[in-house]
Amino acid sequence: MKLYLKRYMIYLENNQSHTPKDASNLLNRARSLLSSSRVVIRDTRVSNLRIEFDTSIPDNNRIEEVIKELSLIAPISEYEHVVEKKLPKEEAIKYARSLFNFQKYWSAHEVLESVWKTSHGKEKDLLNGIILVAAALVHDEKNESDICISILKRAMKKLDNATGNYFEVDVDELKHEIFRIIETGQIQRFGI
Repeated sequence: MKLYLKRYMIYLENNQSHTPKDASNLLNRARSLLSSSRVVIRDTRVSNLRIEFDTSIPDNNRIEEVIKELSLIAPISEYEHVVEKKLPKEEAIKYARSLFNFQKYWSAHEVLESVWKTSHGKEKDLLNGIILVAAALVHDEKNESDICISILKRAMKKLDNATGNYFEVDVDELKHEIFRIIETGQIQRFGI
């Protein structure tokens, strides 16, 4: 019998001021809580607002059972079944901005990637740069600041020729924030 897995992002409230340094311990704790099931906790990311578990759940498990176990770590904020969304470009970018600004960097990356796949030329580079920024912050949420800064440097190269506004993203301000992080080595959250 083949086992099918459904992918979920499960978000817990970060009410105990966890930091990215706690990501590994939280991942181990979640895996321990679910060790008797076939649930796979792929990754854990910690933002200022939430703890994010990237989870794969077999068809024969119910999401409610998984949530009940994970709520022993912290209260559940929300969860989302991960499926590729096909949105019109403007709607996708607006949605990705919202996700980014709510520190859901992995999800923002995924939404923007669907737009990037069909873009061309300078727009493709610009989108790739924004995607790289989201990817960099995902690494910071896993306490991988060196990787984060390395990816931000790659993002700056992609954004090098971009200026102005792109669907309400202030590209100049974005580049300023990236430059500040690269120069200081201090990673701080910002909006786009």
